[in-house]
Amino acid sequence: MSIQRIEEIRNIPLFADIGDESFATLTRGAYFQAFPANMELITEGESADFLHIVHSGCVELFSTWAGNETTITTLYENSTFILAATIKDAPNLMSARTLSKSEVIMLPSEDVRWVFERDPAFAMAIVVELSRCYRATIRNMKNLKLRSSLERLANYILKQHHRQGDTLTITLPIEKRRLASYLGMTPENLSRAFKSLGAHSVRVDGQKVTIGDIDALNRFAKPDVLID
Repeated sequence: MSIQRIEEIRNIPLFADIGDESFATLTRGAYFQAFPANMELITEGESADFLHIVHSGCVELFSTWAGNETTITTLYENSTFILAATIKDAPNLMSARTLSKSEVIMLPSEDVRWVFERDPAFAMAIVVELSRCYRATIRNMKNLKLRSSLERLANYILKQHHRQGDTLTITLPIEKRRLASYLGMTPENLSRAFKSLGAHSVRVDGQKVTIGDIDALNRFAKPDVLID
């Protein structure tokens, strides 16, 4: 990799505090690669040979069983995936594919484990990242179990509203069928839910969603810091 690419990796929070020797070990076999949309990066059940970090674009984590497929989550800039499998030297529990043109950093898992065992700063950064991922999993579980499908969709729209600069017209970042899977719904239920949100001043046109009254949507969604 070029010096510029290595410096970009150094600026990622996961590597900000580790020693120079440790960082050199981590990046000696690293790859910085661009992928087109809909490219499968890893497959569940296979060994976790690389720790992956999303540098740009969007990556979907998903799983399949008995002919069914579900979206686990979508990841954006500086998000890691398959970190737990990398540290445990265990098979991937999920598959991953790009949803848009994406740049991904790949660090050999053997090097990650070697540095994890020897560099306290990196070990602490790994613990912090795994803790963040664990808390995100709990939040998602609470969202799925405690809210109706309509409430889940309303809160998803609010999160995209904030993520996209508090604009009242947002663009759904993923296809509706994938959004339905992520929210634990069928595509048909998602379509009905969008129509139902019309009563709370939400209009949808393709991938565009317009919020007519943000206060009305907030009153219905009741976002919670312990979930959202």
